[in-house]
Amino acid sequence: MKMAQDIIIKPIITENSMKGIADKKYTFQVAKDANKIEIAKAVEELFGVKVCKVNTISVRGRFRRQGWKGGFTAATKKAIVTLTAESKGIEFFDGMF
Repeated sequence: MKMAQDIIIKPIITENSMKGIADKKYTFQVAKDANKIEIAKAVEELFGVKVCKVNTISVRGRFRRQGWKGGFTAATKKAIVTLTAESKGIEFFDGMF
């Protein structure tokens, strides 16, 4: 069994992800082998909130050049977590405004 800190890697702070906070949608980078149930339990454990649903997206690596050679950045997985209406917000994201 993985710990919650191993599943939730970091929050994703972009303009588009900040628009979702009004609807209680929060975006995180998660472990590539984590499923939706593990992600929901990890968010509930770490932040003390109630999760309504989880959407996951596999993001492939981007091509980058280093001189005349080229390579790909690491592929990642991100999760958009929607909280229930009666749940409180996540304090970390509330401090962004």
